[in-house]
Amino acid sequence: MKILKQVLGVDVAQKELVVTLGRLKEDLSCELYSYGVFKNDQKGLDALLKWLNNNVDSTIPTRIVMEATGVYHQSLAHFMLDNQFQVSVVLPNKVSNYMRTLEIKTLTDKTCSEAIARFGLERKLEDWNKPDEAFYTLKQLTRERDQIVDDRTSLKNRLHAEQSEFNPNKNTIKRINDNIAFLNQQEQQIKKEINEILKQNNQIKEKVDIMTTIPGMGKLTAVIILSETNGFELIRNKKQLTSYAGLDVKEKSSGTSVRGKKKISKKGNRHIRKSLYMPSLCGVKFNPIHKEMYVRLVSYHGIKMKSLIAIQRKMLELSYVLVKNNTIFDPLYEQKKGAIKNVSSLSN
Repeated sequence: MKILKQVLGVDVAQKELVVTLGRLKEDLSCELYSYGVFKNDQKGLDALLKWLNNNVDSTIPTRIVMEATGVYHQSLAHFMLDNQFQVSVVLPNKVSNYMRTLEIKTLTDKTCSEAIARFGLERKLEDWNKPDEAFYTLKQLTRERDQIVDDRTSLKNRLHAEQSEFNPNKNTIKRINDNIAFLNQQEQQIKKEINEILKQNNQIKEKVDIMTTIPGMGKLTAVIILSETNGFELIRNKKQLTSYAGLDVKEKSSGTSVRGKKKISKKGNRHIRKSLYMPSLCGVKFNPIHKEMYVRLVSYHGIKMKSLIAIQRKMLELSYVLVKNNTIFDPLYEQKKGAIKNVSSLSN
């Protein structure tokens, strides 16, 4: 029977790759026919490539499907793309949602790779491409800065505890202050490197300039969002973007007895979520549109953090729309939109 499609589903871990080969036949039935485990290093990748070439039909393109698991999938994705395979990197929540539709009673690395293979066979997936080098460097720099900020906060908390003791050790306090000063210096170096990249890349700088027209959105936040999404290259709509950031709302309800609280999934890019916290506070203070939205939501359910998350989601979606339309933020946009609707209704 003719084979329509070949897919290698890969469950990626830090030290190993668990893979399942599947094919879609002419009668639209899926067959999973080969399974293997390889180390997640260069020797393992070479062995996987040899095994793959021996087990697939070379006349039919093979798609490699994997989840975006931190940084552990990156070597595999680059390696397979360099060897002329089609590569798709999907969000973990998409695969987990798909797995719920399957009759999987035992969750193992093997069953996960089988589910990923089936997912690739049944869905039309987009090709993954290597991220732009500038965006990749910016992502490394912004994540490094984020770690420095966390370390500095920890040191400041420790400094406060030391200074609050009955008889604080002066040498200990000096060493802590020296470490804080060193981290401050490193943060300034990173910011300088980010600014140099923006100066050398007008396209990225234009996108940053567009996003920073949103009240509360700073340059660093704009850079983080762009670098973590590769300049919105693979984002097709606002819903996909909020899901990627883990700001999509999930709800559990059934009949009249089960009414779970609505909450964000958090199954997405935590760096984007973290970067939007302070901008949402500034947006509520300086953007009348977001301030009105925040007050309305707080008065409705009384939960400030829940309202701030809604503002974060709104700011993220707005940044995407502005960049895609190559336009700046207009605080009177909603009023103009409403006026146009009123004029059209009067003319009718």
